[in-house]
Order: sequence, then C-alpha cells, then structure tokens
Amino acid sequence: MKLDVIKLDGGKAGSVDLDEALFGLEPRADLLHRVVRWQRNKAQAGTHSVLGKSDVSYSTKKIYRQKGTGGARHGSKKAPIFRHGGTYKGPTPRSHGHELPKKVRKLGLMHALSAKAKAGELVVIEAAEAAGKTSALAKQIASLGWKRALIIDGATVNEDFARAARNIEGLDILPTMGANVYDILKRDTLVITKAGIEALEARLK
Repeated sequence: MKLDVIKLDGGKAGSVDLDEALFGLEPRADLLHRVVRWQRNKAQAGTHSVLGKSDVSYSTKKIYRQKGTGGARHGSKKAPIFRHGGTYKGPTPRSHGHELPKKVRKLGLMHALSAKAKAGELVVIEAAEAAGKTSALAKQIASLGWKRALIIDGATVNEDFARAARNIEGLDILPTMGANVYDILKRDTLVITKAGIEALEARLK
C-alpha cells in the first residue's frame, strides 16, 4: 500500500510503502469497541462514594420505646428509610478497569490504523520539526486543513515541535509508544511521521 509523503509546508517528499498487515485490514467495529471501552473504563477515577449506615453521624440511642407507639419498631435514626440516614448498598470507591488480552489490544490498534487509512484520513509527513514558533506552525496546520489531528512521531517527540504545538487547539502529539485506539479514532486526521511508521511496524509485528 503506497502513500504520498508530504512536508509540513505542503511540499511533496516522495512516497512510503505501508504494511498491509497494519494499514490494509478490514476494520472491525467490535474489536475497536472492546479496546475503547477497556481504555475508558481504566481511565475512570472510581472515586464515587456515599455514606452508609455505619458512616452517618447520629446518636446510637434508641429513638423511642419498643412498644406502645403504634408505629414500626426502630432502634436507630441511621436507617436508610429516615431522612439523612445512611444509603443502602450505595457506590463505594473502586476500580472500573477490567482485563483485556494483549493480543486484542494489539489487534485493536492495527484495526484503528487501518480504519483511518481506509477512510482517507491518514497523512504521512517526512518529519515533525519546527523552529519553535507557534504562530508559524499554526499557519502551516491551517493551510494543510488539519482541524482535529493527532500526530504520531517516532520513539521520541521533537521538543521544539512539541513546544510550538502545545497551544494549538485540536492538535495533539504522541510518541509511538503512546499511540492508542481511543486517541486515533477521536481525531479527524491521523498524521504519522516516517519515523513513526517504522516504529509502529516494529512495535506491532
């Protein structure tokens, strides 16, 4: 699978052969859904908490006598049926994460890359380098028509480029090891450097 390589100024920089095993698969929505769900659940804070019967601050004295009131028998104002009483079986802090096999995660990333390639939303650039000026980089991004883009670089991200891109709305940069299904699918355009292509192929083979 051949794709043209461009420079940030829009000029051509040859072409690159993309591995069909990574960029030529028929995207499977079920796989992508499983991986995205695993990512989002793992990212949940899980700090939800309510006061149970034993957590509510009330006197433990019996609220009224056992017999002769004509009402139900009660020994504690902390009971859930009373106002300001404890919540019965309410949410407590916990992890929402669940296990997902490494093979499924790897396959999900491959299908996400293939989905972008099939939709024509994959762009390969020669390198992600900038002189450190945000305004200049913003003009280049606007001229290329990238409104919501994710740039995947090689093993490391160029510091000057990362600094210039930091305040550009809708633009995110990740090293190869940070590439993930959720971030790829969330953006309209996936931009990968030549170094990023090589690193992804090495990572996923």
